[in-house]
Amino acid sequence: MKRSAFLDLDLFTQVQSDFEARQYRILAGLKQYQDNFRENRIYPFLSDLLQLYRTLADIKERLEDLREEFPKKIKNIDLVNKTIEHEVVFVDGSDLTKVEDLIEWALPHIKKVIHDGATIHEYVEEKIFVEHVGIVPNYRDEGYFFVPDRGSKKLRLFQFEVSIFKSADDQYRALKTRLLKSLKIGQAELSPNSIKLQLIREQKDLPNPATYHFDTSLDFPFKETIFPVAKRKLMQTIHN
Repeated sequence: MKRSAFLDLDLFTQVQSDFEARQYRILAGLKQYQDNFRENRIYPFLSDLLQLYRTLADIKERLEDLREEFPKKIKNIDLVNKTIEHEVVFVDGSDLTKVEDLIEWALPHIKKVIHDGATIHEYVEEKIFVEHVGIVPNYRDEGYFFVPDRGSKKLRLFQFEVSIFKSADDQYRALKTRLLKSLKIGQAELSPNSIKLQLIREQKDLPNPATYHFDTSLDFPFKETIFPVAKRKLMQTIHN
C-alpha cells in the first residue's frame, strides 16, 4: 500500500528534521478518520487504516530485526520491494532511527482510531439481519440479495457472483455485485419471495438462484456502511 485515504505512507518513512511537524500531520489525518466514524461511515476508512497499521508494524519489525543482524550496515529502505540496503551506520540520530521512533509513536494512536471504527462495524453487524428467500439451492455462488437503504427509503436489489482466485500461497473468494433496480420501501408491498419470483422471470440466466433478504432499522450511510457490511455478511452466510 502506497497511500491511505488521509495518511500518506511517505509521511512515516521519509523523516528528516521535521519529526514534531509529522506528528501533528499524523494526528490531523487520524482526526479525519475519526470524523467519518462519528458520522457512521466505516468504508473504505476502516480497511485503509487497518492496512496502514499492518504495513507500519511490518516495517517496524523489519527494522528491529535488521538492527540486530546488521547494526552498522543499513543504508535505505525500498518500500515497494520490501528490501533494505546495508551500508550506512544505523545509530541513534540517523534518519532510519527517526523512522522507527515515529512509527513506534504512531502505532498506538492508529490502533485507538481503528478500535473506534471496529466498534461501529460490530454494532452494524449486530443490527443487520439476513435470511434465505425460498429454497436454498446446492449451488449458492450466484444469485440475488436485497438490502434496505433507509436514508433514501429504497430497497436495493442486487445480483451477486462469488469467484475464486488463487495466489502463490492461498486462494481467496471475491464477491462481484451488480445493482439491478430499486424499489420504494412502503410502496413495495411485494414479499421477498414475490420479488425473487419477479427477478427469475426478468433475469432468464438464473432459473434457480440463491436469494437472500437483508433487514435493518439503521439509517446509516448506505454506500459507506450498510452495503459493505451486508456484503461481508452475505459471504459468511453463503459459505457457512
